[in-house]
Amino acid sequence: MTELHVTEMRIPAPKPDYRSQTCPLRIPARSRFRLRSGFRSHLMEYGLPLLLLALSIVTTTAIGARFMHNFLSGQPAVVNEGDLWPWSWLLQHPSRFLLGWPFSAALLGILLTHEFGHYFACRAHGIRATLPWVLPAPTLSGTAGAVIRLRSRIPNRHALVDVGVYGPLAGYAASLIVVAAGLLLSHPAPRGTAPALVDFGEPVPLTLSIIPRLLSHLHPGIATFEHATRHPVLIAGWVGLFITALNLIPGGQLDGGHILYAISPRWQRTVTRILPLALLVCGFFFWIGWILWGMILLIPAMRHPYVPTDQPLGTKRIVLCCLALAVFALTFAAEPFAGSSIRSYLH
Repeated sequence: MTELHVTEMRIPAPKPDYRSQTCPLRIPARSRFRLRSGFRSHLMEYGLPLLLLALSIVTTTAIGARFMHNFLSGQPAVVNEGDLWPWSWLLQHPSRFLLGWPFSAALLGILLTHEFGHYFACRAHGIRATLPWVLPAPTLSGTAGAVIRLRSRIPNRHALVDVGVYGPLAGYAASLIVVAAGLLLSHPAPRGTAPALVDFGEPVPLTLSIIPRLLSHLHPGIATFEHATRHPVLIAGWVGLFITALNLIPGGQLDGGHILYAISPRWQRTVTRILPLALLVCGFFFWIGWILWGMILLIPAMRHPYVPTDQPLGTKRIVLCCLALAVFALTFAAEPFAGSSIRSYLH
């Protein structure tokens, strides 16, 4: 009889069923940090500018709706305090909001054109910069203007001139178009019009005197800025000229400060020290807002950073600097708002 000895028996292990099991995806900590950093970077790069622009569309359209309502009624843009804070008026009839889009589109178009002039000048010279940030604010225009933030240094004198000049030149060109369209849409003010709560000072910027004369050859009888019932588009053009002039003040890190620094860093530092006192005097005699701008120039962050100026400017940049000076002369008004100086308030 044969004996069968079983010394070892191997039972094959069952194959794992991957369909019924889930395997968690483990991402290294360093990769997770990079993903979060990339998301935050894109949020700041695109999300913040879009959010600020959306809010600015709301605020400028709200102000523009009230301006248009008064224009259609044959009144000045600002007749009472409610015109500067129209939210309750808009909530009563939300459809009124649509009245404000011409003012909003014209003004935001000017601001974005100005800032993209800076932005593309930065790109041309390899300077890292953010997209334009349009700042919503409870002001006469519904915005505090627009800015871009430089994320790398300006490398040389030529780049400094281009970054400083192309913004105001682009914004001024856009303002010219808007002012011309606004004058054509406006009409002479009738007699007996209600007095304006906020009115523009005289003399007006030279641009607002020149354009009506040029347009009168094509459109006889066109109203001048001073004697017109102003369409909201014309007011947007005035705001564009005003912002251009403010940016060309030759001090600090304003556009005019960049340009003057490129011409002479020593002159720029001297003018920046004198300007706050000069603007204080202007605030007493012309517009109280000049005092605020003088205080802004005293902020340490407004000190101009070092930029190499060893290379010559060259003919092209000298011409650009002269154009910037001409634009400043064409847009500046010592008294942008009538009766708004400290002297006027004291009287």
